[in-house]
Amino acid sequence: MTDREITRRDFLGSTLLASGAALLEGLSPAQILATKHQTPGQTTAQVPGATNDDWTGFGGVGEYRNSNGNTFAVLQAGHKMRDGGYSPLPTDTVDTGELFDCVIVGGGISGLAAALFFLRQAGPGKTCLILENHPIFGGEAKLNAFDVDGKRLIAHQGSAIYLVPYPHSFIGRFYDSIGLQTPKLSYQKWSGGDAEMTLGRTPYDSAGLATGQYGFWFGAKFGQKPGMWLIDPVGKQMSGAPVNEITRRELARWFSGKAAEEAKFIPPRYEGDETSRRLDAITLEQHFIERFGLSQETIRTFLSPVEGGGSGLGPDALSAYCDYAADLLHPLDDGSGEAVQMFPGGNTTIARLMVKALIPATIDGPSTVEAVSRNPVNFAALDTPGAVARVRLSATVVEVRHATDGTHGSHSASDAEKSEYVSIAYAKDGKVFRLKARSVVMAGGSWTTKHIIGDLPAAQRNAYAQFYRSPCMMANVALRNWRFLYKMGISGCRWFEGTGNYMDVRRMATVGLDDSTINPDSPVVLSVKVLYGYPGMPTEDQGHRGRAEMLTTSFREYEQRIREQFMAMFAHAGFDDRRDIAGIVLNRWGHAYLSPQPGFFFGKNGQPAPRAILRDAPFGRIAFANTDLAGAMDHRYSILEAQRAVGQLLDQVLIS
Repeated sequence: MTDREITRRDFLGSTLLASGAALLEGLSPAQILATKHQTPGQTTAQVPGATNDDWTGFGGVGEYRNSNGNTFAVLQAGHKMRDGGYSPLPTDTVDTGELFDCVIVGGGISGLAAALFFLRQAGPGKTCLILENHPIFGGEAKLNAFDVDGKRLIAHQGSAIYLVPYPHSFIGRFYDSIGLQTPKLSYQKWSGGDAEMTLGRTPYDSAGLATGQYGFWFGAKFGQKPGMWLIDPVGKQMSGAPVNEITRRELARWFSGKAAEEAKFIPPRYEGDETSRRLDAITLEQHFIERFGLSQETIRTFLSPVEGGGSGLGPDALSAYCDYAADLLHPLDDGSGEAVQMFPGGNTTIARLMVKALIPATIDGPSTVEAVSRNPVNFAALDTPGAVARVRLSATVVEVRHATDGTHGSHSASDAEKSEYVSIAYAKDGKVFRLKARSVVMAGGSWTTKHIIGDLPAAQRNAYAQFYRSPCMMANVALRNWRFLYKMGISGCRWFEGTGNYMDVRRMATVGLDDSTINPDSPVVLSVKVLYGYPGMPTEDQGHRGRAEMLTTSFREYEQRIREQFMAMFAHAGFDDRRDIAGIVLNRWGHAYLSPQPGFFFGKNGQPAPRAILRDAPFGRIAFANTDLAGAMDHRYSILEAQRAVGQLLDQVLIS
């Protein structure tokens, strides 16, 4: 660690937190963090725009400044619920007297979609309430905003890309219904006198890899002190990389795309076909070895955890089918190479369009992507008494239980069939409240749902025990310019040790932006995704260990690691972290990804798949949504799972 000064604007002072061992020995993150104290001379009040704890850190500016990832308040509330802190409910629980036709637990993409489907299909006069534990709706579809020398920069917190659908597909018609009527976006153009460089439209494109404007960095792990750069690794066929010849050949084949071209493999044609079931019986690592001829060492050292099917961990821990699940939604591929699209703040725009469609008064102006991107949220309009659609923020649901008049909840699963409604308790502003619903959609993650439903049957509870989640931290680093990268001749890079794995400069979609051009002197945000893979450990154990590491590391330490990483890689090109970094926001998602193990999708040993038990039918008056149940971390599946859950309630529970 250096003694390099970290500006007050960028961080909250803190000492290092307790080790991950303490977490694994039974202390909750809240208990560990309770021992923290301020760095002498630094207080949270001195940090403009900061939240009130040392762990969450600087949250940026604007409407999302107090909701960067899972904040400390959200963490505390969630772990108190998990640890039984609301069982039984406190004696001073307040009964609101409210009764809704449908209450939706979770205000992410799935929850918002469920509310839209319910109100569109249930008929006039029906009421719906969304309970969301964060200070703003969207789940992982939220953004960070920075003010850099008078310019507003935007980056995504989690949910990032969308794919252009066929116009008459279900997703295409849904997009159209919320105002996303032109799925292909316009992007920034190159400007200035410098020769144009290849830039992608997302932080995941690695656009410069094919044109030679990309670099691999090798550090101390590979005997390089200081580290060394290999610019244009594909064009040079990895020549000069500090690895053995076998690894060099394997990496050259993989990153050039030749491994995929040469592999004789026909991917699944539809979910549940013979190929998909065969893939679900093995790990993705085994599939990579068989299909591409890669060695286990190459996979675990250079591809893990990035090449993990979008499920948070490396190929060794995941079902091979997870690499193909999202492809079976079949986006529109018209040969233009423009199927993948991304708003400046990721799928935040889609979440805002959905809220606008649900409660028009929440965002002024027309239901267009430009209007919802530029106009502020009217938070008072979200939860208006008497409205048919309502969204209640910072409300952590702590108990869901079937009930009848004269009782506050059932005590067994069999009582659910006789219930008249569902009793829902939630914590907000230091108090616990209770209300009623004729039906419920559980649209939050599996890690909370299994704790919340008090009368959940053993079959569903055991199924949820097989849903393994892994963490992710999205570190958004705002820079005053990226001239140092241009000087190196790269627009993106990858590294194999330290914090994160890769980053790319991207052309931003011009929706909601004032700058329609980009050049090396433009301020940008580099998104560094930090994944936590531990190859060789069981899937569940990798998730636990990753959370322990992420939750017990202070904001200051993570910021210091990022600054040191950037200085090690870029100082030789003129980069200076004190001068060039304008701000850092960390978005910690403790359960960011469902990480499906072999057998998750279609079952094994003659047993049903865990997701099937939850998808096939409601439990009493409760139906289950969320992208977890699809097994693929894709917002389109969030929408489809919501449609299924609402349809089950309308057909089997709220029968008119």
